[in-house]
Amino acid sequence: MEFFCYHRDRAGSVALRAESVEDHWAYMDRFEAELIARGPAFDAGGEVPAGSVHIVDLPGPAAARAFAFDEPNYQAGVYRDVLLRRWRNLLGRTMWEFPGGRTGGNRYLVLGLGPVPGRAAADGAVTCPGLPPGTDHDDLIAFGPLLSDDGATWVGTAALVRALDRERAAGVLGPVRYAGVEVYEWEFGGRR
Repeated sequence: MEFFCYHRDRAGSVALRAESVEDHWAYMDRFEAELIARGPAFDAGGEVPAGSVHIVDLPGPAAARAFAFDEPNYQAGVYRDVLLRRWRNLLGRTMWEFPGGRTGGNRYLVLGLGPVPGRAAADGAVTCPGLPPGTDHDDLIAFGPLLSDDGATWVGTAALVRALDRERAAGVLGPVRYAGVEVYEWEFGGRR
């Protein structure tokens, strides 16, 4: 089962984050085989950490909650909250298989949260968009729907994308209207 985990940084936690970086990496090393993507997100300008993305394939919801809340930065108080959702890997690859490699170009985390009310199919279910039409899939690092705990209801979309700027990065969500869209600068994570 695939999960999207976004730990959002608490204001003023940069020094605490730096102190626990080795513990964080050692913890993530234990999940190397399960990770689909990982890396820090930054506020505009790329200087101040905004959070940490981990997309991971785990046995189930209990394992995902343990992964998210046993994480050393979370335990140390670096993060203010956690977005943990079921996720579906529509690209079928990991970030390490991204044709664009680890460096080069601007990278972004794009979150489309909560479909706008009224975006329901005829049966009343909220419909989940697939890969956005007209998007160069070679610029998508990771892309997939955020889902309810049971995996049955679409509640948003999460993407890691290479784009010229924040506006173009947000465009990867396509024509779907969301209650909120967040865009952060992002970079490949892990040991260098």
